[in-house]
Amino acid sequence: MFSVGEYVICGNKGVCRVEDITTLDIMGVDKERKYYILKPVYVSGSTVYIPVDTSKESMRKVLQPEEAKNLINHIPEIPLLTFADDKLSEQAYKECMRSNNCEELVRIIKTIYIRRQKRIQAGRKVTAVDAKYFHLAEESLYGELAVSLGIARDEVETFIRNEIDHE
Repeated sequence: MFSVGEYVICGNKGVCRVEDITTLDIMGVDKERKYYILKPVYVSGSTVYIPVDTSKESMRKVLQPEEAKNLINHIPEIPLLTFADDKLSEQAYKECMRSNNCEELVRIIKTIYIRRQKRIQAGRKVTAVDAKYFHLAEESLYGELAVSLGIARDEVETFIRNEIDHE
């Protein structure tokens, strides 16, 4: 069970703060069922309602600072994604995004970064699918790392580069 005030990762909503744990007084909703009332950190004006009894599939705690630093230090060893042909790339990206796992987000970012470099060197544009999932993976990963490490989201990329360069 999560506590009020705690930061969690909630599916595709990203980092959320648990604002309350309560029943809902909404017509058609079980008045006895408890819900987490979540406020996404990076989406203002949005509220998410997750039943407490189903939260295990869709929510997890934000990485602890030590876990975040450990992830960052292991980025060079995290393998790239592989797929038989480019038509399967989106499926692979979607699976990684659904996993709600930071290491999988790193795999997307690393894979697309290298694919983008190769395409640019060959005089080709970055694919729309690659651009979309690169952005989604960065937003998710950097949002969580920012909260975990207590830094601004726009400082995360520089923080990661500095950590990896000191290895």
